[in-house]
Amino acid sequence: MKVLIACETSGTVRDAFIAKGHDAMSCDLLPTEKPGPHYQGDVQDILNNGWDLMIAHPDCTYLTNSAAWAFGDGPYHQKIKPGTLVGEARREARREAIAFVKLLMDAPIPLIAIENPVGSISTYIRPADQYIQPYEYGHDASKKTGLWLKGLPLLTPIKYVEPRLVCCGVVLTDKYGCPNCCGDKKPLQRWGNQTNSGQNKLTPGPMRWLDRARTYQGWADAMADQWGGL
Repeated sequence: MKVLIACETSGTVRDAFIAKGHDAMSCDLLPTEKPGPHYQGDVQDILNNGWDLMIAHPDCTYLTNSAAWAFGDGPYHQKIKPGTLVGEARREARREAIAFVKLLMDAPIPLIAIENPVGSISTYIRPADQYIQPYEYGHDASKKTGLWLKGLPLLTPIKYVEPRLVCCGVVLTDKYGCPNCCGDKKPLQRWGNQTNSGQNKLTPGPMRWLDRARTYQGWADAMADQWGGL
């Protein structure tokens, strides 16, 4: 199978398909982080190259529901970083991002999967066909992510990882063992990438966006196993 992994720098999904014997190549404006077949440039240059399957991970910066306040017209907090888009500039960036997703969805490729966190694609194009979580694929992590599919079956979970249970700020050994409320409140589920309050543990920094965008290996392996055989 000839497979294009669009908007990927890590090579994770690409290499999972190569390991299964497929002719796979990644593509991004940035170089690949691992040696392997990679086109550094605009994916539109190669969309018509006879692919059987495309899995695309478009940049979610202006598509995700996080920082939704920045799409409004203010007033805004004075600590906004210089260069951060807000208001109409951010809405225009979202329109461009949505147009790019539509372009990928309409590509002349028989099998297509678009992967993105919960956000604007469902609002402005169509609802996701499926939502997946890393903890369904062998990772101690939570990150609800949508899949928009063309010609592909839903991805089947392969290994569930149990969360820790948190109540009143305390990690419980069982769901009724909270020393503060004595089981009156419903415990919250938290995985390894989350604080007890539910925030992501990843340290803020200039490359945080790239680290958060990496595809989980369990997802990549499931895609190669389940979609690579079509």
